[in-house]
Amino acid sequence: MEIGSLMQVLHQLPESDDPNLILGPHTSDDAGVYRIDEGRAMVVTVDFFPPIVDDPYLFGQIATANALSDVYAMGAVPLVATTIVCFPQELPVVVLSEILRGSCQKLKEAGAVIGGGHTINDKEIKYGLSVTGIVDPRRMITSSGAKPGDTLILTKPIGAGVVTTALRAGRISTEDAADTLDSMKTLNDVASRIMVEAGVNACTDVTGFGLLGHLYEMAVASGVAAIIEADNVAFFNHAATLVRKRRNRPASIQTNRKFLTPHVRFSEAVDEPTELLLHDPQTSGGLLLSVGEDRKERLLEGLHTEGIEARPVGIVVEKREGWTIEVR
Repeated sequence: MEIGSLMQVLHQLPESDDPNLILGPHTSDDAGVYRIDEGRAMVVTVDFFPPIVDDPYLFGQIATANALSDVYAMGAVPLVATTIVCFPQELPVVVLSEILRGSCQKLKEAGAVIGGGHTINDKEIKYGLSVTGIVDPRRMITSSGAKPGDTLILTKPIGAGVVTTALRAGRISTEDAADTLDSMKTLNDVASRIMVEAGVNACTDVTGFGLLGHLYEMAVASGVAAIIEADNVAFFNHAATLVRKRRNRPASIQTNRKFLTPHVRFSEAVDEPTELLLHDPQTSGGLLLSVGEDRKERLLEGLHTEGIEARPVGIVVEKREGWTIEVR
């Protein structure tokens, strides 16, 4: 389903009149938020997908880090998760055991627990989680708070879609993809804690819509525009070379590109491999942060101290006619 069609379907869902539903399906935020009381709100999200790597233990780790990321993007702490399992009965059960072992390891690292789950027989493996977290609604970070003058900071490189597509086809070795795999299984918990402490204005995690797609959602929700400095965006090792071959490109690159074409303006200095990678769908990608100039250095210092190689990648500007994002 194309992105535009999906959005149309989601916006057909009925509006809730429950005043405790702070964020629901009609916003572009990463999770739903339901108020418990003045100082507590539940953050709820769900995500699952087919394997993007052949190692079932690693797949369980990545799928779990990816599902938890929506909670971290809100500045929340995950508490409990339920598993979603689609599994072919013809496969050895040890494969599922390894997926769950990897998932449980990552949940333990996050300080969350499994509260149950649901399994069905399917032709293809799919795995993911429904995650519930908690946040103080007064300190919650959303995607709609970006302000003109903010700096945009990205906490992980991009290009994971291209690298994993090539990896599964045997066109790149596991060793050459090591930086990508390590990044995808790395939680966004530390970056989330630091962004809350620093006081960022907005955040979203970068996943299937690619860097530009998620930035577009943030810009529209905030009523602003954005400029990306392409040379400042970090790519995973080998991604820029691999994307030159059409066979290494996930189909979602073109889907994302088609949807965003009316809203994004590229400078002639931006080459095609870079443009493609900016549309590349990520799995368990980094956090995209919008932070005021007065808090930028504190944020970057905190991230770098924790070993997070975050980079300023652009700025937020006043809303413009004709484009929402400019890449130069």
